[in-house]
Amino acid sequence: MTVVATRTTSEARMDTPRKSGHTHEMTWWERMYVPEAFKGLATTLKHIPAKKKTLQYPEERPEHLRPEPERYRGMHRLTKDVEGRVKCVACFMCATACPADCINIVAQPTPDEWTDREKMPAVFEINELRCIFCGYCVEACPEDAIRMDTNITVPVFGRREDFIFDRERLLSHEPRMDLNGEYMSRR
Repeated sequence: MTVVATRTTSEARMDTPRKSGHTHEMTWWERMYVPEAFKGLATTLKHIPAKKKTLQYPEERPEHLRPEPERYRGMHRLTKDVEGRVKCVACFMCATACPADCINIVAQPTPDEWTDREKMPAVFEINELRCIFCGYCVEACPEDAIRMDTNITVPVFGRREDFIFDRERLLSHEPRMDLNGEYMSRR
């Protein structure tokens, strides 16, 4: 009895080499990539004589190059009431709304002479490395105590600890000014 091995068409297809879409056979010179290296070098040399402008970023702002949009979200700041006290009532709404979990609040009771609220933040920290600048904390705050209307874009620091903004630092940030020197209102 003789057994004949037959191949299916799919097995036959695997044995045949696939043809790529290239019809041009590369020469030895092209396989060494010498022409492509010279093309890249020519591109680099074209950019050398162009005039360059270097900005010392934290000190020099590129306003003339690209103005910030009206609804730009800058770094966070805490606001004060008319008496100069922090507006935050430590309700934890901003920390609850934050999807990045970057806001840390520790509440404490207010002094007895403060009759308009029961609590205030003993600790209010925002970890700017975790923050995704979504603005949910600003929208969630019922007292309008936290805003993102500063001119500060990205802080330039050297240590991780410098990116955790405490209450005093958040209170020291100023709102963005318009061209007339007036504070821009929240829209």
